[in-house]
Amino acid sequence: MNFDESTTKTNLARSFAAECQAGARYQFMSKMALQDQQKFLSDTMKTLAKNEMAHAKVVYDHILKHSGGSVKNIAIEAGYPFDAPELSTSLLEESLIELSEAENIYPSFARIARDEGFVDIAKSFDMIAQIESTHHQILKYLAELYKSNKMYKRTSPTEWKCSNCGHVEIKKEGWKECPLCSMPQGYIIIDLEKELKNAKI
Repeated sequence: MNFDESTTKTNLARSFAAECQAGARYQFMSKMALQDQQKFLSDTMKTLAKNEMAHAKVVYDHILKHSGGSVKNIAIEAGYPFDAPELSTSLLEESLIELSEAENIYPSFARIARDEGFVDIAKSFDMIAQIESTHHQILKYLAELYKSNKMYKRTSPTEWKCSNCGHVEIKKEGWKECPLCSMPQGYIIIDLEKELKNAKI
């Protein structure tokens, strides 16, 4: 199929807009977390923002590649969320957006791309869907911890590590202030990969 007449071209443009907006929202949330002295949460949101912008670059590059290197305008119509940002609710709301992208939007875009003969684009959509699924799990888990005030509390001994000085302790609850460098609790690193394996998300 001719790329300029394809639904895939529009889907790439919609993806670009969505990924850029997600990247921006996560940067806003990173700043909010930092204001709340939640350094680890802030850094996590920065990482997710970086991921989303990398996805935007992937779809942007597909547009340029398949259109011969230049497109003056792609008209799209799509809905995007604009909510008053608040960490306690935004984390969960963003997790649901990521879930929708992982289970509905990107699989649908991939299927259409395959049907239209754009196998390389379909593969990218499939891979992005897998990453958005992981983002969903991270955000949902952090939302539950943050809302229940259990970001640094666990039912069994856990390793807590200061991201500033490297001090480590194994306890059920992270310190309020690092006993070595005095940085606030929000500087404690949470091993999300390990915890998500054990969590029921």
